[in-house]
Amino acid sequence: MPNYRYLLVAALAAGAGATAVAVAADAPSKTVMHSHVYDSVIIKAEPTKTGARREVFDAPTATLERFASHITTLNPGEAPHAAHRHPEEELMIVKEGTLEVMLEGKPTRAEVGGMIFCASNELHGIRNVGKTPATYYVVKWYPHDMPKTAAATPAPVHAPVK
Repeated sequence: MPNYRYLLVAALAAGAGATAVAVAADAPSKTVMHSHVYDSVIIKAEPTKTGARREVFDAPTATLERFASHITTLNPGEAPHAAHRHPEEELMIVKEGTLEVMLEGKPTRAEVGGMIFCASNELHGIRNVGKTPATYYVVKWYPHDMPKTAAATPAPVHAPVK
């Protein structure tokens, strides 16, 4: 005669295993990022129609749904895309060159060492207004409770900052 206590334990273990598999199936496939040094020199630059882009990282962390960074190089006179807004916040740090930054329709310049913070859902755009390529680092963070969509906004027409 089977021991019902062992059957109950086996049934509970099977149920817990099935639940763990179901939860794992719903979880993102990316693993949580840990401390690491990223060497931008060895990250391959992928050509774009406006310059080049290096993907540094894009993964969840212990406190963020997603943490992303890339390095963009813009050719003179180029912009990576039209001015836009999105729910995540981002920080850009100018490594080289001169950028015109539009923040809520107001132009300003950012040069080597300059930092550009773009707040959630505020209109922003960037363009290389120098005579040489401009390179900047982009860091974006996506909290777990951040809305998944944002209103798309076309770029305003503007003249370069003099």
